[in-house]
Amino acid sequence: MTLSFFDQFMSPTYLGIPLIAVALTLPWILFPTPTARWLNNRLITLQGWFINRFTQQLLLPLNLGGHKWAALLTSLMLFLITLNMLGLLPYTFTPTTQLSLNMGLAVPLWLATVIIGMRNQPTAALGHLLPEGTPVPLIPVLIIIETISLFIRPLALGVRLTANLTAGHLLIQLIATAAFVLLPMMPTVAILTSIVLFLLTLLEIAVAMIQAYVFVLLLSLYLQENV
Repeated sequence: MTLSFFDQFMSPTYLGIPLIAVALTLPWILFPTPTARWLNNRLITLQGWFINRFTQQLLLPLNLGGHKWAALLTSLMLFLITLNMLGLLPYTFTPTTQLSLNMGLAVPLWLATVIIGMRNQPTAALGHLLPEGTPVPLIPVLIIIETISLFIRPLALGVRLTANLTAGHLLIQLIATAAFVLLPMMPTVAILTSIVLFLLTLLEIAVAMIQAYVFVLLLSLYLQENV
């Protein structure tokens, strides 16, 4: 029973072919495509309003050099939200519960921000490793600590997204299993457990959206330091 709880996080395969590629391409199929009409429908209008508001909030602290990342960060935000929300449906697979996928998104984007900082303003980028006014005896120690914290950033991005989604899916499965087992023995307790399950599902919907936003927001903060 304990091992079966974690079976939902295994990448499904069909005839030896991993189906995670299908799960990654499905969100792009669901997005509405713009039409050549003068007036769009409600769904495209709502999507355009959401993208505009999110892009404005995301690029507000960035200078003009960071605005080149608008399309990339907004697409990543929509991609992660769609993957997280689709993973809450029954009998589905959530690719963002895989640490390898999240690290594959976090490491290249974080490395790109570091390379941009080293290329455009190397003095300021290296200056982040040593705070101003540091006593001379503490300089080597602080440089080592700041360097470690710099390289931990992509790991924190990937682990945060993986841990939050994995914990939520495990809680939902545990409470759903408890409600199913208690139904024939204690119907009242099973009903109360089902109410808790419904509230937890609403919480997980919020977590799925918030974690995607936090992932992109932290990337924009890392970009802000280097542009």
